[in-house]
Amino acid sequence: MRFPWPRVAWILWLVAAPGAGGSPPAEAADRPAHLDPSRPIDVRVDDLLARMTLEEKVGQMNMPCVYEGRLGEGVAAKTEACRRFAAGTHEPGLGPGGGFFTLPNTILHQGPRQQALFLNELQEIAGKTRLGIPLLQTEEGTHGLMCSGGTIFPEGLALGSTWDLALLGEVYAVAAREARAIGVHQIFTLVVEPNRDPRLGRNQEGYSEDPWLVSRIAETIVRAVQGGDVSRPDKTVAGLCHYPGQSQPASGLERGAMEISERMLRETFLPPWVAGIRGAGALGVMATYPAIDGVPVHASERILTRILREELGFEGLVLSEGGGLSTLLYEGLAPGMKEAGALALTAGVDVGISYEDAYMGALVQNVRSGLVPEALVDRAVRRILRQKMRLGLFERPLVDAEQAAAIVHAPAHRELALRAAREGIVLLKNERDTLPLRKDLREIAVIGPNADDPRNQLGDYTAEVILQDVVTVLEGLRAKVGPATRVGHVKGCDVIGDGTDEIATAVAAAKKADAAVVVLGENEWHAPGKTGTNGEGFDVASLDLTGHQEELLKAVHATGTPTVLVLVNGRPLSIRWAAEHVAAIVEAWLPGERGGEAVADVLFGDHEPEGRLPITVPRHVGQLPVAYDHKPSKAYWIRDGWGKPYADMSPEPLFEFGHGLSYTRFAYSNLRIAPGAIGPGGSVEVSVDVANVGTRPGKEVVQLYLRDPVASVVVPVQRLRGFDKVALASGESRTVRFTLAPGDLSLLDARLQWVVEPGAFEVAVGSSSRKVHLTGRFEVLP
Repeated sequence: MRFPWPRVAWILWLVAAPGAGGSPPAEAADRPAHLDPSRPIDVRVDDLLARMTLEEKVGQMNMPCVYEGRLGEGVAAKTEACRRFAAGTHEPGLGPGGGFFTLPNTILHQGPRQQALFLNELQEIAGKTRLGIPLLQTEEGTHGLMCSGGTIFPEGLALGSTWDLALLGEVYAVAAREARAIGVHQIFTLVVEPNRDPRLGRNQEGYSEDPWLVSRIAETIVRAVQGGDVSRPDKTVAGLCHYPGQSQPASGLERGAMEISERMLRETFLPPWVAGIRGAGALGVMATYPAIDGVPVHASERILTRILREELGFEGLVLSEGGGLSTLLYEGLAPGMKEAGALALTAGVDVGISYEDAYMGALVQNVRSGLVPEALVDRAVRRILRQKMRLGLFERPLVDAEQAAAIVHAPAHRELALRAAREGIVLLKNERDTLPLRKDLREIAVIGPNADDPRNQLGDYTAEVILQDVVTVLEGLRAKVGPATRVGHVKGCDVIGDGTDEIATAVAAAKKADAAVVVLGENEWHAPGKTGTNGEGFDVASLDLTGHQEELLKAVHATGTPTVLVLVNGRPLSIRWAAEHVAAIVEAWLPGERGGEAVADVLFGDHEPEGRLPITVPRHVGQLPVAYDHKPSKAYWIRDGWGKPYADMSPEPLFEFGHGLSYTRFAYSNLRIAPGAIGPGGSVEVSVDVANVGTRPGKEVVQLYLRDPVASVVVPVQRLRGFDKVALASGESRTVRFTLAPGDLSLLDARLQWVVEPGAFEVAVGSSSRKVHLTGRFEVLP
């Protein structure tokens, strides 16, 4: 451990003092205030900041993605460049860098031991610089630690479909534990914005269309990742993305402007940030790409300072998006990088994660010329230093490489990945009890481009080099049956394009089989030789199945062999023909490294289907936006009033928000609401009895929706305000209870203030937004 002597002496004294009872050495007594962990963080930060040159300050503001070309090409060149950047010798005129973004995933492909050793080496290099400021390492944690060896959990809508907050807490606690074990201090791309337009490719990273549900998920994730003490060796900063939203861009295209009103911003997009930041204390935020109300967020002081820091009380770091400072150039707010840097810094962007000169040499020039006050640089650097001190990096910058190897991808983590995949699978349709399949069938034909493609079931933000085995659907099915059952496989076609034409072969296989499992959906761009249809930067104009997939499905179905459709995809797909004709449809989403086992468990009935849709599945892309919490005018036009559908098809979605079937049946009874009348600050208790009246054990997601039928402004026809996932044996019943607090009843009034208005409220309890079993009312008195 090679740090400046004063720090070493102080650490040795701290270790020896309890047993020796001696005094600190002279060097420790004279140590700088910023190296004294007993002092308040603000005192330490001010002391260190006063010692820094402008070049050192600006160096701290840069934590570049290691895939950037200016850090070299190839692993060897990038590895050496990282050493130089940490030392402050790579970029002329810039001090030691503040850290790195996605370093392990880019250049450390041998697993956790190698990752921990190299990150330790970089910390030692940083410790030998003039001020010895430790590095802040950031990696993606979207659905597990994104680097070679990290456990790969289901992504986005698969996790949202579990409706299991405790499970999500376990998943993200593991992501943080694995990250901190190798020396990573922040995990980002925790996407807490509601998924409002499935055409956007990266919406596969989000959990639900519903702001209230995403708010509960945001709270859960932050508490799991950060805990009560972010300096603990199993916790990291939770980096929430992408503030304040990008999931409803113009035309459904990446970086498209968010053409939304202030009301929509505050009703739909801000609630998860309020929950994650004000409620749970998130310490990381990534500014979004799009412009909102005509101003790119990277230049919006209103969004990044007045709302984020002053309204929400955010105390952590704001990172740019990859290439985010450049948005100010192509949007026409700045003629060059110098001007872009000045705008972004004023707005409140603290850290640049790309090699953009706006926060490098151009920023130094801006300060020297007087264009940018150094006080703005100090503001950002003060936040960076405070983050590093919160994490305890000045005292404990190194990790144990052997312990990292034992923690990352531990057996318990792999089992959790399987459990999460099982819980996120949604049974969309099951006519004639097609499922579960019998294990003693003579022959099963497994068909489709996603039946045996491990990469396609992992999703984006997955490691470049995958070290563990990934169980595909084909492998999962084969492992479930005995030697007397043959499980054949035909790819049939590609997800996109004409490269594979095996439809005739697939038909022949289906004709011989007792059942056909057709696995279709989307693919990931990582796969060699493939064009992606899914993930960041892969937006679509249509939500229909791509390539020849529907043709393949129709041909297999036409054989008369009982057919099951399994979807492996990151966004809801408008499978109109399948929804009408195929007897059984299973939505697996992106189920992660053990997804094939999970799918097989559900298909054979070894695990009861328990997933429920956290998003609406549209009939056609032309219905968008199609979220369940639409305004009354839509309901009036298509159902309650004129009854007018689209001229060319039904206006109803294929599958509604909250939908999901089981292999058993549930009955609801005895709805109680008490008290029947409250004041604006009161709470209401709602309870209902739920019974399993089928022959198998199962889990039901009991959902509570609220409607405010008469209000001073237009409000949605229904809003999710409670859910509970209950496990019931056959014949068992249970009372499920909910509490509706004032925040659940509030609306954003004409002055954009959250208020509880007097009047009647309608309560609906059921198994989806459409399958309402019991209703009741209560009154809010003036």
